Amino acid sequence: MAWLKANPGKASVGTVGVGSAAHLCVVDFENKTGTKVQIVPYRGGAPALQDVAGGQIDLACLETSQTLALYRSDKIKVFGVAASKRWFAAPEVPTLDEAGVPGVHIAFWHGLWAPKGTPKPIIAKLNGAAVEAFADPAVQKRFKEIGHALPSREEQTPEALYAFHKAEIDKWTPIIKAAGIKPN
Repeated sequence: MAWLKANPGKASVGTVGVGSAAHLCVVDFENKTGTKVQIVPYRGGAPALQDVAGGQIDLACLETSQTLALYRSDKIKVFGVAASKRWFAAPEVPTLDEAGVPGVHIAFWHGLWAPKGTPKPIIAKLNGAAVEAFADPAVQKRFKEIGHALPSREEQTPEALYAFHKAEIDKWTPIIKAAGIKPN
C-alpha cells in the first residue's frame, strides 16, 4: 500500500472492461485508499489473469473463482478478498479489511432473468427449477469445487434477487457517477 501511495499511477491494474464489476472494484479501491492506478481494460478475466501471472500487469480485481487454480498452483499471489468475510475456498487469504483496506466489498454474482411482463406462474416455475437444481448434491459439489458459494434458500427467490439487485444499484450508482463512467 505504501508503494501505491508513493507511486501514483505507476501500478497497472487489469479489469474486464469499463464499467465491469472488476473496474468498479478498482475504482472503489482507489477511492478508499487514496491511491491512483493505471487501469488496463481486458476482454475477459482470463487474459487479465494470464498477464498478472506473467508479470505484464501488477494487479487485477477479478472474480475469485477465476483465480482459484492459479492461486492454488502458486502462480499468483492474492493480496486479499474484497468481501466482509474470508472466502471458503481459500480461508487463509485475508479480507481486504484485514489486509488494511477497509470497506472494499464487491460481490460478483449471477442472476436468472426473464423478460419484463413474464407471467408470475412462469417465473415461479423457473424459480422452482433453479431452486431444485441448487439443491442437487452434484450441483452443490461442482459449485464448491470452482469456488462459488450458492445463495441460501432464502436468497433464492425473485423477491430476494430484486432486493439484492436494488441494493447493488444503490451502492454502485454514486461511485459510477463520481468516477464519470459512462455506459457503452
